[in-house]
Amino acid sequence: MEKTTTTQAQHPTCRNLNTILSIDGGGIRGIIPATILAILESQLQELDGKEARLADYFDVIAGTSTGGLVTAMLATPNENNRPLFDAKDIKPFYPEHGPRIFPQNSGLFGAIGKMFRSLIGPKYDGKYLHGVLREKLGETRLDDTLTNVVIPTFDIKHLQPTIFSSYEAKNDSCLNAQLSDICISTSATPTYLPAYHFNHQTGAGNFSHFNLIDGGVVANNPAVVAINQVTKQIFNANPDFFPIKSTDYGCFPVISIGTGSGKIEKRYNAKMAAKWGVLNWLIH
Repeated sequence: MEKTTTTQAQHPTCRNLNTILSIDGGGIRGIIPATILAILESQLQELDGKEARLADYFDVIAGTSTGGLVTAMLATPNENNRPLFDAKDIKPFYPEHGPRIFPQNSGLFGAIGKMFRSLIGPKYDGKYLHGVLREKLGETRLDDTLTNVVIPTFDIKHLQPTIFSSYEAKNDSCLNAQLSDICISTSATPTYLPAYHFNHQTGAGNFSHFNLIDGGVVANNPAVVAINQVTKQIFNANPDFFPIKSTDYGCFPVISIGTGSGKIEKRYNAKMAAKWGVLNWLIH
């Protein structure tokens, strides 16, 4: 990754590279990529000065679910048209807001209540998360970001992915939604947080209607989705990418950051499941 100044990444056509940062989904485990990104940004600042930010170095930042939240934090501009969050400021977001996004009720009755809620609806109402995202991201829209972003979601009405991409938003105002709505949608994990519906008014005065859930349903690791968006621009003769062949994958350096895995991961096999009845399928 090259950089000509501390405030603006070198244009893709100047270096024939399209750098991609991809951040996986993983709920509260988003603190893991947040920690890694803080270290990465601090290393870049040692090389290029304290004003350097990750958005200066990546042509595309992609994120799913909690990764979508991190993506928005890195790419949303502040009043000085610099990133709203420094990478080091994202890590504290999780311990500060996590307990109120995912409130825990202790004791036997708390456990029973949580089990009952999970049977009839999502475990958490998502209201606190929605409020925080609207407060932090304001009215920033997809085409306002400091670098291109790609955030996958899944439309449960049409049963197909909806990919929110800066590239697409510049050509299709129907997708140029507010980042807060996009982040709420991509983090709406089934059984944990409610599905999200919102209306988006286009420049022509028409409305787009979205019924969305967690992007992890289609791409918990959004790296391939991001590469697909870049190659699509090349096929469409976008002048930023025209000198590059779509098959020149060496021109697409990718940093893909995961969120680890849970401590307990139950695994079943066909021999076990062959004996299950309705109750077994429900509880497993």
